[in-house]
Amino acid sequence: MWFFDCPEIVYGEEALGHLETLRGERAFIVTDAVLHRLGYTERVAEKLHAAGMLVEAFTEVEPEPSLQTVQKGAAKMLEFRPDWIVGLGGGSSLDAAKAMWVLYERPDLQPDEISPMMDLNIGKLARLVAIPTTAGTGSEATWATVLTDKSDGRKLALGSRETVPTMAIVDPAMTRNLPPRVTADTGLDALSHAIEGYLSTFHNDFTDGICLKAIQLIFEYLPRAYDDGSDLEAREHMANAATLAGLGFINSWASLAHATGHAFGGNFKVPHGRSVNLFLPYTLEYMAQAHEATRFQDIAHSLHLHAVDERDAARLVIGAIRELHARVDQPRTVAELGIDQSDYEEMLETLCEFAEGDGTYISGVRVPERDDLRRLFMCVYDGKTVDF
Repeated sequence: MWFFDCPEIVYGEEALGHLETLRGERAFIVTDAVLHRLGYTERVAEKLHAAGMLVEAFTEVEPEPSLQTVQKGAAKMLEFRPDWIVGLGGGSSLDAAKAMWVLYERPDLQPDEISPMMDLNIGKLARLVAIPTTAGTGSEATWATVLTDKSDGRKLALGSRETVPTMAIVDPAMTRNLPPRVTADTGLDALSHAIEGYLSTFHNDFTDGICLKAIQLIFEYLPRAYDDGSDLEAREHMANAATLAGLGFINSWASLAHATGHAFGGNFKVPHGRSVNLFLPYTLEYMAQAHEATRFQDIAHSLHLHAVDERDAARLVIGAIRELHARVDQPRTVAELGIDQSDYEEMLETLCEFAEGDGTYISGVRVPERDDLRRLFMCVYDGKTVDF
């Protein structure tokens, strides 16, 4: 028996106005300092005030949110006692809002106890609205929560089916002012969700079509959004693609690019979307050695790439990904990020350990042993083809 988890989704132009229809007394906004300074908090608070609510905001969420920040925000939430929690921002703010929601309703728990095995029993005190301001993480549609433990730099992939937001508000206008670099990083993050969600060994009939549609949309509209942030059509399709990709991978699962990207990004302080996509073509090359089990031909067909067999499809799809990376100035090797090879090699065993401990490690059609994993990390350093 399986489940398909999905929030109520309000999308399209002026979707933010739906906040005015919510019924409640107190709303607590979770966001970051930059969005707060740019007026996003006030913009959302106005809609909530129009709904008759008192509003408080926590604006201290950092990129790659920490366990400590989540605990601090949850303490503020306990003082205010909201019946609506509003996550506002990119994946960091949305993930933090989910974890704070749990600790608000379950102050007896620690953040790292949030797992599918734990019966959280939340939703009695508050409901969660997720409003993305980037088009990438899909966190508005998922129960996944990625937090960083400041004590050792480890990224913790947490979550429970109970932490799916009650509602996602996907308004393309909220992403209009994203700079090109953030547009690329987040858009490519959505691409990795869709591709890995489709190729995952946990793929299913409910996620396959969602993932393929997200892949199509990203290849078509990410370059446009990257070139012209005011292109609202491109922004709308990218916002939809990110949410679709989020729904797709959370109901199947991500795999090796996420495991290795999490390990790398956490240790070298590289943004999540950039890290995962740095590893994506290399991990797909590794997966492609499984040949018939990979389903690259379906992805190739969706992108109108004419492949003669599965091996050829893998080559074409990975090539198309690399072309898209080049189109939006995505770094293609670790060396391009200015990381010294000796520093990288010194961290190699730690990177392998963190990757192997990641919850996404085992869902690919090939699960590498440590020797293969070391070789894979080194291929990403200087761009060698993964042919083993």
